[in-house]
Amino acid sequence: MTVTLKEVAELAGVSRSAVSRTFTDGASVSDKTRRKVEKAATKLGYTPNILARGLTTRRTKLIGLVSNNFHNPIFLEVFDQFTRKLQGVGLRPLLVNLSDETDPEASVRMLRQYSVDGVVVASSTLPPGFSKAFKDAGVPVVNSFGRYSTAPEFHVVGIDNVECGRMAALELAKRGYKRVAFLGGPDTATSTQDRFKGFSEEISRHPDMEMTVSYAKAYSFEAGREEMQRLLGIRPLAEAYFCGDDVLSIGVLSAIEDAGLNIPGDIGIIGLNDMEMAGWQNINLTTIRQPVQQIINSSVELIVSMLEEPARYPEARLFPCEVIERGTLRPVSYQPT
Repeated sequence: MTVTLKEVAELAGVSRSAVSRTFTDGASVSDKTRRKVEKAATKLGYTPNILARGLTTRRTKLIGLVSNNFHNPIFLEVFDQFTRKLQGVGLRPLLVNLSDETDPEASVRMLRQYSVDGVVVASSTLPPGFSKAFKDAGVPVVNSFGRYSTAPEFHVVGIDNVECGRMAALELAKRGYKRVAFLGGPDTATSTQDRFKGFSEEISRHPDMEMTVSYAKAYSFEAGREEMQRLLGIRPLAEAYFCGDDVLSIGVLSAIEDAGLNIPGDIGIIGLNDMEMAGWQNINLTTIRQPVQQIINSSVELIVSMLEEPARYPEARLFPCEVIERGTLRPVSYQPT
């Protein structure tokens, strides 16, 4: 049978409120009382009912961790780090899959049913309307991996995707590629749009380079492989491809290798994210590293601060990226024949 707070109080010889304060972070209780309560709780096998306490304090410490891209392996890494960080500061992540959700208001209603204290929207492809809907409903929200704005309506933490596009184009130019291509994720995603913007703007500054563009149906291995197979069937191929992210790149690599072509001898590939798989020996992907841990740490710091100061003025935090050179682009020293 479940041991009650009343039973602990009776055994410890203290009031029920003293037991409650003992198991409430930051509450005032004397060392003597705490020792008596903890001894009684141990003897009876008592565990505080967190949900019941939430009804009393109106704080559940639940943080909705929502996304829509669960088929992308990078988000397994993201969720692992997010849950560890949230738990490390005494918060409890509630993982929510919005892959099939198109109505921001419905998402707000669903999260409110769980009485979450705040929400982290961990997605670069969910429309900004989702984060705004949470803010408008009075729910503290941070959009991680979101689109940068000089005048944000809610907290945004991420990278400058336009600059990442420029970085990719410059890497291809440095290596002497002339026919290049952008192979993005869904063209409706703001991350795709911004990466293409930066890439195309930089390519336009190099008159000797020409560019083609195509889009995959999703940020997934299957979508990247399928789009590359389509391109292999129509030719001519580009000399190098900037793929919208690493998982697309890995699908593209698979299709190219199945076609009997050599990487980077025949075709070069550069990705974005630097997910763990990108460094595997059989993949060895040259990519642009997104500082995932820094983004997560900053996002958790902001959501914690909003629990204490809900009206905190929205800010956008950007973190720099860097090129991680491996084996899918020819070297900078390459000289075309």
